[in-house]
Amino acid sequence: MTQRKLKFALFGNIYQTKKSAAIQKVLSCLSEREAELFVDREFYDFLMNDQMINVPAAKVFTESDFEADFAISMGGDGTFLKTANRVGGRQIPIIGVNMGRLGFLADIAPSDIESCLNALYADDFVVESRAVIQVEADGEPLRSMNCALNDVAVLKRDTASMISIRASIDGHHLTTYQADGLIVSTPTGSTAYSLSNGGPIIVPGTGVLLMTAVAPHSLNIRPIVIPDKAVVTLDVESRSHSFLVAIDGRSEKCCEETRITLRRAPYNINVVKRSNNQYCTSRLCVRK
Repeated sequence: MTQRKLKFALFGNIYQTKKSAAIQKVLSCLSEREAELFVDREFYDFLMNDQMINVPAAKVFTESDFEADFAISMGGDGTFLKTANRVGGRQIPIIGVNMGRLGFLADIAPSDIESCLNALYADDFVVESRAVIQVEADGEPLRSMNCALNDVAVLKRDTASMISIRASIDGHHLTTYQADGLIVSTPTGSTAYSLSNGGPIIVPGTGVLLMTAVAPHSLNIRPIVIPDKAVVTLDVESRSHSFLVAIDGRSEKCCEETRITLRRAPYNINVVKRSNNQYCTSRLCVRK
């Protein structure tokens, strides 16, 4: 049984204006346990000014200026991905409270938060380690963010015609895609953008990366699974002389001459799951 006072970093979706009751329940549960609470500045301002909720924060932080035993993400999977980006390589386990439309990563209902915290303090939980993709453009990190828990997509811009993507693995040419784009995903991200483009579901913890084309101009192009130790390089040609790189859904424009390099990041993201958790989809159920 955990006796010490725990520290929690709280992140949330500032666009969910009708979820104040769920937020108050989480704050109340943490207060009852005398938890030390650190709150993201943007979320704190939203709660205090828009929702008129008194937040008993020990500290309000920006960027990565926080310490915690656990991070709590209050929102959907998009909020979870943003939280994972803020946590980065600090190995802080993330608890995903589902207050959005999609809750594959954020799989704890607000009504279950009390039982979840009880399990947490009783050490009745597991931490799953999820692989992350590191992104470089011409050998340098991208400006917005440089790591993806779900996927990295190289895409055409707006209404431009399809692009040509020369893909190499460990310096050896694999194939050249004529397509609207290419998705490189982790096992975690195999149920996201890749799945909607015909990619397979891969169980988290499998040491692979998945390459899935977006609307390929060929009947022979199929998703490809490669070892996650491999280094993927992508060279793009486009009639617009530019393309987009989307990292967990957040995109950045790159010029045509930019070489994109993808490799497994030197750290993982830790996700808190209840001990009886199962990894499930409509067609797959695996006891973890």
